[in-house]
Amino acid sequence: MYSTILLQADVSSLTGMLPFLLMFVVIYLFMIRPQMKKAKNEKKFQSELAKGNKVITTSGIHGKIMDIVDSDNTVILETSAGKIKFERSAISMELSKKYSAPVTKK
Repeated sequence: MYSTILLQADVSSLTGMLPFLLMFVVIYLFMIRPQMKKAKNEKKFQSELAKGNKVITTSGIHGKIMDIVDSDNTVILETSAGKIKFERSAISMELSKKYSAPVTKK
């Protein structure tokens, strides 16, 4: 008799927690995982920066990388206004990738 009561309690507690488990799985798949993937790609991009790359900063400034200073993790960009020093994390994307023309089939 006691074993059936315990089994019923286990089944009801699992069905009660099922919606919360499903919500966590959905949040992980649609929010947490893509954000982690994006952060990983940004970190990889920032580590692969090289002199001469044309880039866009997070504030929208377009420029060409003139120098990379590894000691303080900064980048010197040449813009139309002159040379500006930025943190590596402020580099958003490579300019040539942003404005590349789409390939059309004939």
